[in-house]
Amino acid sequence: LLFMYCKFGMLSLAERIFPLCQGSGDGWNFMVFGYGKVGENVKCVELFREMQWLGIHSETIGIASAIASCAQLGAVNLGRSIHCNVIKGFLDGKNISVTNSLVEMYGKCGKMTFAWRIFNTSETDVVSWNTLISSHVHIKQHEEAVNLFSKMVREDQKPNTATLVVVLSACSHLASLEKGERVHCYINESGFTLNLPLGTALIDMYAKCGQLQKSRMVFDSMMEKDVICWNAMISGYGMNGYAESALEIFQHMEESNVMPNGITFLSLLSACAHAGLVEEGKYMFARMKSYSVNPNLKHYTCMVDLLGRYGNVQEAEAMVLSMPISPDGGVWGALLGHCKTHNQIEMGIRIAKYAIDLEPENDGYYIIM
Repeated sequence: LLFMYCKFGMLSLAERIFPLCQGSGDGWNFMVFGYGKVGENVKCVELFREMQWLGIHSETIGIASAIASCAQLGAVNLGRSIHCNVIKGFLDGKNISVTNSLVEMYGKCGKMTFAWRIFNTSETDVVSWNTLISSHVHIKQHEEAVNLFSKMVREDQKPNTATLVVVLSACSHLASLEKGERVHCYINESGFTLNLPLGTALIDMYAKCGQLQKSRMVFDSMMEKDVICWNAMISGYGMNGYAESALEIFQHMEESNVMPNGITFLSLLSACAHAGLVEEGKYMFARMKSYSVNPNLKHYTCMVDLLGRYGNVQEAEAMVLSMPISPDGGVWGALLGHCKTHNQIEMGIRIAKYAIDLEPENDGYYIIM
């Protein structure tokens, strides 16, 4: 019963019956697993350390969960101590789930030498490869991630959809059309179904490589589209300077009854700001209320940039002063920069006071003045 509650993330119920199961090592391991599964990483690690202190035997499920929580917390030293326990005899060191957790932990903490050593000396599966590739992407070693995928294919391993999504992300960051197209060819030749994550990754990759026609072809070929997919296409047009096309895609999105979110509107506002579409940007900002999307600081910064960049600095100031949330340095900095551009001296002095009061250590404000 305890394992069922933990497996399905019903931790409040699991915590109620855990005191009845503390005589069993399995109960402790299940609770460690449960905390890790719902992202309660601190509780997961603390309970595992209590187990160690009490001398309770750790099973695979508990060890793998505790190591994974260390990865999420960036607690490499604690993770290393758990690794030592694995070597000392809790396990034989050849358990793939523990191997994968160790590779993830060392990789996310930037200790790639340790991650590779474990990978090279342990039994591995597709998750192991994916974890190592993801680790390289996590620390921005995108070229290495793509090379590892190539090695995976050469060694006749079988990448899955998760592998391909991560590798396409690496290609996007590199803006390497050649590498991205090679991955796309592999997808087609291997008969992968173009599901939502894979299609969205391709849309994003082609857009970031400036190949909007190919990006749109993938987008149009997808039978199912969620908000993330629509956002990728809108953002793709926006980042490449095609604001009108971004607005057109948004219109199709509304017609498809897909609910936009904060990222949708941020992409649209950014597109309008870069293209000088002031009225369209103001309209989109107003449209957020229709979908119960509350503007955050990024949305306001975008609007201040849109208004201020094209001379509407008074309107931008009025918006900042009426914000329901406290402006941050990004908002004040954007407005101050536009005051300088448009020679609004009195307003600039006024805005600079707000900015300096908020971030007195920011030299940029003094330089602008």
